[in-house]
Amino acid sequence: MSKVTTRAYDSAAYIDSPEAVAAFLDAALEDGDAQIIAATLGDIARSKGMAMIAERTGLAREALYKSLSTEGNPRLTTLLSVLKAMGLRLSVTVDTHEAA
Repeated sequence: MSKVTTRAYDSAAYIDSPEAVAAFLDAALEDGDAQIIAATLGDIARSKGMAMIAERTGLAREALYKSLSTEGNPRLTTLLSVLKAMGLRLSVTVDTHEAA
């Protein structure tokens, strides 16, 4: 019987266009789970190069890895700095299902 080898799935390897970035982040934001959003931003940052994101934000690479993980809880200032460094911005739309 032959031995089967597997590799861990890394979504950062598949985030290869601005459209993919937007779709991936939009899905995480729609979910609304803060840990998922942080981890998604981490995946996107890794796809672009965490060292480059760290340089552009002025934050330590290790701190970014920690805060942009499922265990992370980035501050709003960190979130906004990372989004800006990636050429992204947040916008708000009305949720017609929840609007009063």
